[in-house]
Amino acid sequence: MTPPDLDRTTALFLDLDGTLIEIAATPDEVVVPPGLPALLSALHAQLDGAMAIVTGRSLAMTDSLLKPFAAAAAGEHGVSLRRDDGTREDFRFTATMPRSWRESLAAAAERWPGVLVEAKPHGVAIHYRLVPDREKDVWRLARALVPDDHPKFRLIPARKAVEIGPRTTSKGRAVERLMAHAPFQGRRPIFVGDDFTDEAGMEAAKRLGGEGLRVAEVFGGQPSAVRAWLQRGVDLMGGRVAPVGASSPAVAP
Repeated sequence: MTPPDLDRTTALFLDLDGTLIEIAATPDEVVVPPGLPALLSALHAQLDGAMAIVTGRSLAMTDSLLKPFAAAAAGEHGVSLRRDDGTREDFRFTATMPRSWRESLAAAAERWPGVLVEAKPHGVAIHYRLVPDREKDVWRLARALVPDDHPKFRLIPARKAVEIGPRTTSKGRAVERLMAHAPFQGRRPIFVGDDFTDEAGMEAAKRLGGEGLRVAEVFGGQPSAVRAWLQRGVDLMGGRVAPVGASSPAVAP
């Protein structure tokens, strides 16, 4: 599948880990390519602000990784949302994650060296990338804490990890909320992501007349290919390259 060319009618939604930057052994070990913040800033300008990072990370961590770039974004799978003008719209909860859950996860991480517990403002992620043989143990514990019918929280599968997060939020709802307002409103949404948590964002983009692009299928599983496509989009909208299939101007003899 060939990704579509970006143009000035696009509303662009981008996952972070595994999409814009390569997955690392732990969340703290990711390496942000030096040119990525400038590339995102250029895209933001060409799209008149209709671009958002939609990630499982907190907004604070996202901004820290991508600084000095900061624009519209959704953190923690849609729990926290920032519009392009900087205003925040955080989801209001009627319940907080029980302290006993965090204590159980911390105790398990001590018993299982290599299992990492990543605390988030409204949830927690349990990573087993360093010890993949602990996958069944981690999931067994997570399911014991959060059954399928829990009214407030849910389990969110991720790459070599499982997250506990609010049931009522998703990347799809974040896309819908952003698309309801300028500068996204009226544009054709494209959502790019790499794992299960991004599927809701892709489906929302399709419902709103756009499309979802899976990194594995469209970009060979390579964030570097996603970045190259984004750079091509900047060059296209800036008039520095021609669209695929465009005829070359006639050359006078």
